[in-house]
Amino acid sequence: GRGLRAEWLHYRCADPAELIMEKIIAFSGRVVPLPIDNVDTDQIIPARFLKTTDKSGLAANLFYDWRYDAQGAPRPDFILNQPSARGAIFLLAGHNFGCGSSREHAPWALQGFGFRAVISTEFADIFQNNSLKNGFLPIVIDRPTHRNLFELVAQNPEAELTVDLAAQTLQLPDGRTVTFPIDPFSRICLLNGIDELGYLLRHEGAIRDYEQAHA
Repeated sequence: GRGLRAEWLHYRCADPAELIMEKIIAFSGRVVPLPIDNVDTDQIIPARFLKTTDKSGLAANLFYDWRYDAQGAPRPDFILNQPSARGAIFLLAGHNFGCGSSREHAPWALQGFGFRAVISTEFADIFQNNSLKNGFLPIVIDRPTHRNLFELVAQNPEAELTVDLAAQTLQLPDGRTVTFPIDPFSRICLLNGIDELGYLLRHEGAIRDYEQAHA
């Protein structure tokens, strides 16, 4: 009813900043290649690290069973433990990234490490939706471009990519530009740095006017 809707619209988180995310418009940066298909969310962040609802500290557990040995020492051959991964903001993943169980901790951990986007030929639906709702950009490209991008990064580990979300384009290291799909509503939210509730609150005045005119 009207009263419940009004009460819900006036809901505020304990911290109002939780309604606001960093705007995603355009950004550039280096790439970490991870050419492994069917990476599931338990590999991204193992289930034993899911007891927290706090995003802080999750980066240390990202790909934990691949990054560390049985004694907890970093494996020097894993890409995230190599100097080239420091400061990179794109993860170039294999096909079908983020499959398996649903957990928001997966995009949280990737963001905590410093990634702003992940690139693949396909994402699991739940992982893709969780990412978009948390201001993390999953970029789908075609298989030939995907293979070529791995080749370009192998040739030049310092190569950079540029994303323009407004234009829905990804500029490759060789200067070529490809387009990528994104849900229109998610695109609006990311460009404005808001979640679904933040979007509704921007229209609070119009909703109030409508309800007053339609008792």
